[in-house]
Amino acid sequence: MTEHSLMEQYDATNIQVLDGIEAVRKRPAMYIGDTSVAGLHHLVYEVIDNSIDEAMVGHCTRIAVTIHVDGTVSVEDNGRGIPVDLHKTEKRPALEVVMTVLHAGGKFDHRSYKVSGGLHGVGVSVVNALSEWLDVEVRRNNGIYQQRYERGKVASPLKNVGKTAGTGTKITFKPDNEIFETVEFDVDILSNRLRELAFLNPILTIVFTDERSDYKEEFHYESGLVTFVEHINKNKVPIFTPPFFFRKADDDTETEVALQYNDAYTENVFSFANNINTREGGTHLSGFRSGLTRGLNDYGRKYNLLGKEMVSGEDTREGLTAIISVKVPNPQFEGQTKMKLGNTAVRTLVDRLTAAQFNEFLEENPNAARAIIGKIMLAAQAREAARKARDLTRAKSSLDGVLPGKLADCSNKNPAERELFIVEGDSAGGSCKQGRDRKFQAILPLKGKIINAEKARLDKVLRNDEIRALISAMGTGIGDEFDSTKLRYHRLILMADADVDGAHIRTLLLTFLYRQMKPLIEQGYVYIAQPPLYRVKKGKREFYVPDDRDMSRQLLSLALEGNRIFYKSGKEQKECTREEVRDLARLFQILEDIERSLHHKGIYLRPFLKRISQEGKLPLYLVRENGGGPMSKSSEKDEVYFHDETELAQFFVSREKEFPAIEIYESRELERIIKKLEGYGLKSNSLEEPFFIIRNEKTEIKVSPLKLVSTIMELGKEGLTIQRYKGLGEMNPQQLWETTMDPKNRRLLRVNLADAVRADEIFTILMGEAVEPRRDFILRHAHEVRNLDI
Repeated sequence: MTEHSLMEQYDATNIQVLDGIEAVRKRPAMYIGDTSVAGLHHLVYEVIDNSIDEAMVGHCTRIAVTIHVDGTVSVEDNGRGIPVDLHKTEKRPALEVVMTVLHAGGKFDHRSYKVSGGLHGVGVSVVNALSEWLDVEVRRNNGIYQQRYERGKVASPLKNVGKTAGTGTKITFKPDNEIFETVEFDVDILSNRLRELAFLNPILTIVFTDERSDYKEEFHYESGLVTFVEHINKNKVPIFTPPFFFRKADDDTETEVALQYNDAYTENVFSFANNINTREGGTHLSGFRSGLTRGLNDYGRKYNLLGKEMVSGEDTREGLTAIISVKVPNPQFEGQTKMKLGNTAVRTLVDRLTAAQFNEFLEENPNAARAIIGKIMLAAQAREAARKARDLTRAKSSLDGVLPGKLADCSNKNPAERELFIVEGDSAGGSCKQGRDRKFQAILPLKGKIINAEKARLDKVLRNDEIRALISAMGTGIGDEFDSTKLRYHRLILMADADVDGAHIRTLLLTFLYRQMKPLIEQGYVYIAQPPLYRVKKGKREFYVPDDRDMSRQLLSLALEGNRIFYKSGKEQKECTREEVRDLARLFQILEDIERSLHHKGIYLRPFLKRISQEGKLPLYLVRENGGGPMSKSSEKDEVYFHDETELAQFFVSREKEFPAIEIYESRELERIIKKLEGYGLKSNSLEEPFFIIRNEKTEIKVSPLKLVSTIMELGKEGLTIQRYKGLGEMNPQQLWETTMDPKNRRLLRVNLADAVRADEIFTILMGEAVEPRRDFILRHAHEVRNLDI
């Protein structure tokens, strides 16, 4: 039988049942990791994985993922459709078996899927079990079949509801709020994963829509991993172009590798097995690393470029960006979360292929080869300098045996129960030392700003006294000696002031930890302290408020005591409920921020809103024909607005002179706000219509929409004494303990690494050498900033 006919024979006989479903709802973490944000998004990944598996055997070219207004998600593909015929042993439709029985699927033999990401076969049945309801629609056998499930159980029989010539599956589900801490999907988390899948599967087009905000994006990358590497390196300077790439199939395993060196000092290598992001690596990653080192050593020795000593693997990976993707018939993963690949044969295969293919690339590209070897030799010299720096420090007993003098250690010897507060400045450090619990809390004050690890090699980083003290206190070592199991504290808590300097110090510390000790972040040991931003006194009562959001909430509640708010909706005057006031206040606050941001570009909000199209779209670009930039003055006749890039391009074609185009980043957010306001009957051209605040049934205050928030806040502040903290030093030891250090009361923010590619991009933009990406980032996000201390 041909391979094609094997693939086409996908029906109920291919669905094998290994076990019945077991109390998924009672122990969801066993199947999706947790019930927080990560677990919620894992539901979507499990459904998408089924569509990806169809693509990997050539039966799916398009996937549509949609977040609906009601918070539900649908995933639709043009694959073969889940079989709907009667299952031989279960005596019910195969679709029902797939949706309700754990370990049921077509992936346990190799007739239907040679390669699959959903190894355990529990994915879609677990999604069903953890959803309040789930609708499935299958297009197959010229028919459209539908069935509904509620909390994992069949709610309606399978029905044939129509005819179609197409094939595919559409699954729509609503996560169960009895299971999950939150049921609100994050568009950034999903878009990053979908982009990743599109890079890994060049034949696929993935369309992602968020109906809550009119966001829509299409992901399709014909060059696959090559484009992926270029995407990661877009804010860095590559030392050769285009990226090196190879794809080879051997022993039923397909290996793809793309790599490129850049001018940075850190390694960015991402590994995938059957489209699963293996964050903890595995045999394919170790095979790639050994093959790369061997290929470079062989080439370097052949042309006497390396001198007497062999370079280490660490040297060959400085400034390396690489993607390794393998497709394996029988992948051995560690658990359902699939973080690490264990197939031993894959290591040998990837090692051999990488060494041979990369050696061939070096032979054919001598200029690139010499640039790479030159970078490696500099890395080797820096590594040797770093070793000498470590040895020198040991000689001074700073890294080996004796802790830094400024560290106030704790008495408990169990790392799992110990905390290290890394505090900005000696002043705050002194208060923390006095306020702490000496049994389990240690304090390390850092003086001044540490070195920017994004711009420096390890040898230079190790010359910084504060960095050496930090390494010594943590006990993990650094570089090739780093060992996270030697960490002396399982909570590393960054504590800095709430001002700009404090934010900079916190960012420098995070940059150092991310670039030099990433496993500490990946293993969940790094936290950010959340000291209160405000102290509020009302009469004899005193309380602390953690942040601006909570402060606004409290002031809003106080303002609504005895006050009523009305607004004009069409021809009627409508009284706002508390919830409506909160929602409108939030919308108007964003509008106020956007107005300020537009003003910096010389754009005034009200005239700008009049430029909205019939489709509800605002201009995305502005050109001033007098040649002016964002802050220049111009008359309205000199200003030309454009709703898309095509209009802008056509304008420049008809002009001899090119003018600077001002991108209006705020337009998309404005469109979203306008749509929300229209739900209240408020039009974009009615922002002059006043709101009325009736105070204690007596006084009437008339206020414009854009002044509503500030007026409400002022009403809420009456009778309050509010102190806004700028520095930790403003609190005495007792206050620091009560608000920031006492485990019963404090708030800690754990630093997670949900998307490593995006994290690398952010650190490169904010802390790297290139100015233009940082400027662009600041312009895009400036309107989100409030209460900036300068």
